[in-house]
Amino acid sequence: MPANLSPEYKAAEAAFRRARDPRDRLEGLREMLRTMPKHKGTDHLQADIKSRIKELSEEIEGPKKGGASRTGPALVIRPEGAAQIALLGPPNSGKSSLHARLTGSGAHVADYPFTTQYPEPGMMPFEDIRFQLVDLPAVSPDHPVPWLAGTLQTADACLLVVDLNDAACMEQVETLHAVLKEKRVTLSERWNGDSAPTVAGEDDPFALRLPTLLVATKADLETDPEAEVQTFEELEGLRYPALAVSATTGKGLDRLGPWLFRSLGVARVYTKLPGKPADKERPFTLRRGQTVEDVAKLVHKDVAQSLKYARVWNSTGFDGQQVGREHAVTDGEVIELHT
Repeated sequence: MPANLSPEYKAAEAAFRRARDPRDRLEGLREMLRTMPKHKGTDHLQADIKSRIKELSEEIEGPKKGGASRTGPALVIRPEGAAQIALLGPPNSGKSSLHARLTGSGAHVADYPFTTQYPEPGMMPFEDIRFQLVDLPAVSPDHPVPWLAGTLQTADACLLVVDLNDAACMEQVETLHAVLKEKRVTLSERWNGDSAPTVAGEDDPFALRLPTLLVATKADLETDPEAEVQTFEELEGLRYPALAVSATTGKGLDRLGPWLFRSLGVARVYTKLPGKPADKERPFTLRRGQTVEDVAKLVHKDVAQSLKYARVWNSTGFDGQQVGREHAVTDGEVIELHT
């Protein structure tokens, strides 16, 4: 029986796909359920949405006083910084070593598999912004992680971390893809560099298609790591963009920040008050295609609601040019909001 979803439901689903903050995603789920036609054709989707509402509500609310609810670390990580990047990989691929080196998180690193048990967030600095890197448990059928797909819902992209020195790496990556497929997660070689969401299932609102960068670790052990990466991808039939790095020596790590900045289409925007210099210490980060209205929303929802116009500097126009809320921002732009 066809679902015959209403325009109101489709609008709610689109808002859910755009949302990254867990509370915004929860609000989107509730609106999807409210606007969904109730008949046999939507029974399965209704059940899926209700289950996700329950899980996300419990995760956001945390342990209840006097209850027997979960008391462990958070499974849903609130996005921070310019983007949230998930670290995925097979056992012993070097994810935690890479995460510790890039973020200084002090994550536990060991030479045995499944060391990481819960999401481990950390911030990787790049110039005057930061990327949030989330180390996740190894993806393997030997160590199922039931909450993995839910945690990935807030990610903007992922790093597929692989140790090409491991003789079993090809089989491990094939298995990783199979496990993720069962969870409705697809790793994509496409990085569109704009504000379009990475939740991209056309017929399934919970299907994920994450832009993926292949990161080959332990490059210090290879004589020609770039050639090894190319050979690996050809044999696997993969087309991910790739970097060869070493968490031990730091080789190649300086290329990661610029690559993410460029490929994600990050735009730094600096705000200023009338008659005051621009605040160059704490830029707001947006994506290519986002607008002055999006900047105002980051400042405060009341500012966004009462925004009349803005003046911009360092743009394609003249300094101090007056623009409307639909003006698309560019990297390095200084914006003065007027309400």
